[in-house]
This record gives sequence, structure tokens and C-alpha cells, in this order.
Amino acid sequence: MEKGVSFLVTVALMALASSFASASDPSPLQDTCVAIDEPKNAVLQDPNLTVAEDFFSKGLNIPGNTSNLVGSSVTTVNVDVIPGLNTLGISLGTLLVGFVTSNPQNRLFSKVLNKGDVFVFPIGLIHFQFNIGHFNAVAIAGLSSQNPGVITIANAVFGSNPPINSDFLAKAFQLDKKVVEFLQARF
Repeated sequence: MEKGVSFLVTVALMALASSFASASDPSPLQDTCVAIDEPKNAVLQDPNLTVAEDFFSKGLNIPGNTSNLVGSSVTTVNVDVIPGLNTLGISLGTLLVGFVTSNPQNRLFSKVLNKGDVFVFPIGLIHFQFNIGHFNAVAIAGLSSQNPGVITIANAVFGSNPPINSDFLAKAFQLDKKVVEFLQARF
């Protein structure tokens, strides 16, 4: 009887301990992680050699052959970037998109997207999409997180509740305090 009770107590403690465990998306070790098409001595490209074209692909607007038994086709595009990224596909209009790597490089990668183009944003980096066309643009986003919330930088920084101390923001952005207070008032 004692062994049975001991076993149940052990199982109960393990169940209780596992309820405190948490899981999250893995954090990348570097900003960009581009695969090499034909690796000889490496699988990943040197980040200093990375260009905007590494995150870009065309062809999302080209329909696949649906004359098969199931009457459907999957449209695929080739972007040689490791999974764990956010993808933006554009189906109509013209967008200027891009992202900036982290400090100290702060490299800008940008591209103009037209119908059928795809661009990949590395997870966790500041990125943007701006409609530069004359008509509304439609984009399809694929996000790599179970909780892919949106953080609009200006809203978060200048419109936080309670507000971030304007002296801190003036120093961080190298602005006059009156400019910071003007921006905070707008949000």
C-alpha cells in the first residue's frame, strides 16, 4: 500500500510541476538566416552577403494546373529562408516593403512588390509595408506565431498608457522635449 501511495504522490507532484512549465516561439540567434542553394562548406549564407532578393519571390499570381483527379493545385513560391518568419504575399496593387536588422548594422532591406510577389520578414525585426500605387493594395500575410500581435511603433512609444517619460524619449530619439510632447499629444 505504501508503494502505491508513494507512486501517486510522485505522479501528482510531477503533474503539478509540469503545470508551471511554459512554452514559446524559439528566438532566432541572428537577424537573417538565408539558406545556400548548393552548400559545399556551409548551409547558411554569410549574413553580410544577404540582399533583399533573398527574401523575395515572384509567381504567387500564376495559377497552377488544376486538370488532375482532385481538381486543385498548390501554388508555391521559392524563398530560401529558414522557417520562423513572417511572409507577405501581394495579390493586387503595389507595395514598398522592407525591414531593418538589429544594432549595430541597422541594415535596410526593401523591395517593391507587384501582383504575385512575395516577401519574407524575419521574425522580431522592425518592418513596414507602404502602398505606393494609385489604387488600394491587397496583401496576404502568413504569420509564424500562435499570437502574432501587431505593435505599431509610434503608437507604442508615443501613445503608451501611462506615457513614457518625455525626457527619456527626447534623449533616446535625440529630439527636443517639446517635439516629444507634441508627438505624445497626437496619440
